[in-house]
Amino acid sequence: MGIDLIVRSSPSAIDFALLHDGKLVELHREEVRNKFQVGDIFLAKISRVMPGLNAAFVDLKTKKDGFLHYHDLGPNVRTLLKFVKQIRSGKKVHPKLKDFKFEPPIAKDGTIQQALQAGQQILVQVVKEPISTKGPRLTSEISLAGRYLVLVPFNEKVFVSSKIEDAKERSRLKRLTESIRPKNFGLIVRTVADGKKVAELDKDLQALMDKWVEMTQKIKGAKPPQKVFREVGKAGLLLRDLLNEQFQSIVVDDNNLYHHFKEMVGSMAPGKEKLVKYYNAPVPIFEKYGIEKQIKTSFGRHVAVGNSGAYLIIEHTEAMHVIDVNSGTANVKSGSQEENALKVNMEAAREVARQLRLRDMGGIIVVDFIDLQRNEHRQKLYEVLKEAMKDDRAKHKILPPTKFGLIQITRQRVRPERHIETTEPNPDCPGKTEAPVNIIHRLETELPKMANLLKGKIIIAVHPFVAAYLQKGFPSWIWRQRFKLRRRISIQPRHGLRYLEYKFLDKDGNEAELT
Repeated sequence: MGIDLIVRSSPSAIDFALLHDGKLVELHREEVRNKFQVGDIFLAKISRVMPGLNAAFVDLKTKKDGFLHYHDLGPNVRTLLKFVKQIRSGKKVHPKLKDFKFEPPIAKDGTIQQALQAGQQILVQVVKEPISTKGPRLTSEISLAGRYLVLVPFNEKVFVSSKIEDAKERSRLKRLTESIRPKNFGLIVRTVADGKKVAELDKDLQALMDKWVEMTQKIKGAKPPQKVFREVGKAGLLLRDLLNEQFQSIVVDDNNLYHHFKEMVGSMAPGKEKLVKYYNAPVPIFEKYGIEKQIKTSFGRHVAVGNSGAYLIIEHTEAMHVIDVNSGTANVKSGSQEENALKVNMEAAREVARQLRLRDMGGIIVVDFIDLQRNEHRQKLYEVLKEAMKDDRAKHKILPPTKFGLIQITRQRVRPERHIETTEPNPDCPGKTEAPVNIIHRLETELPKMANLLKGKIIIAVHPFVAAYLQKGFPSWIWRQRFKLRRRISIQPRHGLRYLEYKFLDKDGNEAELT
């Protein structure tokens, strides 16, 4: 499977499109003026302590204060507070925590007023960006993430990612990491560290320690609330988490960004700088790589499932997201109804996994699959969905299907869901209709099935505007379909049809429908 990262720049934002074998699976945007990003660390003040919520609100000089729950303080919050206080007061404190005495840990079931008080200065890290009417979610259990390791100050434990399943490899990595772990620091071994040597792990650790020392130096002169550590941007996060042997190219349309990416790739994976390519052509980069079309066909309420004719209906509410699987015009020639339903469900499960990553949907998701009567088929569907979501970097949990065909998913929500308007003005009447590219997608899906159903010439009746588009250029869309299917196909303009309405006719002009 080949991975490509396509980067589009503009004065206000940078868009990142991640493609797997040419198919869009992730779409991210980095706003130039974005104040909060997951991983950013602030020196701030407690504005209010709320015993009823067992939480505190942190003043970040924004419309909504940050939210810090007792369970997000971390067991060694007293040690962190002591460290910050001593640095701010000018006492000599070694930034690498040499000979630094820890305070007793807080109780797991304690209360917020026992740990914090209003006006207190504290170091906090963003774990969730502001979403809807809520301010950022914060933690005082600070961590700095690198390519292979995560550094956790005021901790003395080593953890290995649960995604590394080989017991021998887990043991090896834990042993190596213990041998290089600095005193008073904990470490988390990331999945990408699988198979790495101690020299690579140590190099990553030293880079993280340098970041920690630099941050502690900023704390002394900071004026709360002030950002004292900025997490690498979306570009750095994507490369840090995904750069591997499957990466085929990183294509950038801005010269400054191009050199920035080359530098980042060179520091993370020396010798792979040639993956970064500069795009300088008249056609916009997202048009060139077919991303605009995929966005239009993937972010609407109605989403096609491959070329099968099945589709998803995606609804959003305050409480949850609901996805309904419909067989549509899917035509499976062989097998029983149960087997056909399983095939449609399995293809839909892969599309559901893609949609969750693409839209960055979080919280509770309920998927209503087509009913399956046999337990082994429901279990198979469950396994297919789990496998499809294996590459999803957001924490998630999938429950087995119920007897009603429902599968419940919880997925970590750390930033607002990505929403893109896919409707356009309707020339037939006031209001909006879906993007015209969707009619092309449906025609290309249904035309091969209609070719199997009808004998002789196939006529496609469409609105005159659409007819002109389908016949323009050489080779036109209609010529490509004739060559592909080796059938006589013609376009018939009809003013009586709505903008995106179409009909299939046989050679005698009789309407034909897929069942």
